[in-house]
Amino acid sequence: MRYILGIDAGGSQSRARLTNLEGAIIGEANAGTANARIGLEKLHAVLILVARKAIATAGLNESDMPLIDAGMGIAGISRPGMMQALSQLDFPFRSVRLETDAAIANLGAHLGEDGATLILGTGSIAYIKVGNAITTIGGYGFPISDEGSGAALGLSAMRHALRALDGRTKPTPLSTAVTAKFEHDTTRAIAWMDEATPKDYAAFAPMIMEYAERNDEIACSIVEEAVRHVERFIETIFDKGAPRCALAGGLSQQLQPWLRGRTAAKLSECKGDSLDGALLLARRE
Repeated sequence: MRYILGIDAGGSQSRARLTNLEGAIIGEANAGTANARIGLEKLHAVLILVARKAIATAGLNESDMPLIDAGMGIAGISRPGMMQALSQLDFPFRSVRLETDAAIANLGAHLGEDGATLILGTGSIAYIKVGNAITTIGGYGFPISDEGSGAALGLSAMRHALRALDGRTKPTPLSTAVTAKFEHDTTRAIAWMDEATPKDYAAFAPMIMEYAERNDEIACSIVEEAVRHVERFIETIFDKGAPRCALAGGLSQQLQPWLRGRTAAKLSECKGDSLDGALLLARRE
């Protein structure tokens, strides 16, 4: 028996999917954050955990791990030395192939064909494949990059909310809802910010989108700014020769209706998701 395991390790969560050689899904699982920011040992532990959970849902156990070919897409793995360091760790699988989370998203979206993927999740990055040439745009890390992402939306919401709280701008229902998380106390907000991760900021994104749908002034301005970045991403993707572009990531479906019609018309549907890409990666010789 042989099995194929795909793992998508991102800034908010990790997901795993296990199939048989014929491609039938036999197990799936989720676990916590798994990216380069959390450190090598923690990252390795989460990858093993989510793999074990998927294997268990398939009715298998650890003795079956040597029968598995694994493909893993990991956020932040392109950081200097991270790929090499992770590849040297012990994985109990028949084989392991590692890539960035952007690479498996693009692989899944176009099923290996040429194309680009703009990923809008906790962070943001564009990945373009044309022939043997690979190009990425953005994705340098929060807070200097990740425009149009959940973390960027959350950061903007915090800034606007604190300005409203101290009287520099007019409060809105969104700003009040954000500062309510800190009992409308700036010192509590500052203490939170000292420890906050991109995932923590991105947790505000659903609230922001909800208030934007209600025409909240601050929420609309935040979303409109994010959309300007998204549209510039898309323009740059096509300028670089991509034959098609798809949106992926947890925030993509919420932001897409805010795009201008001519921009949205350029986009293609994803043929598969990131886990489909990870499974294709696992099958590569």
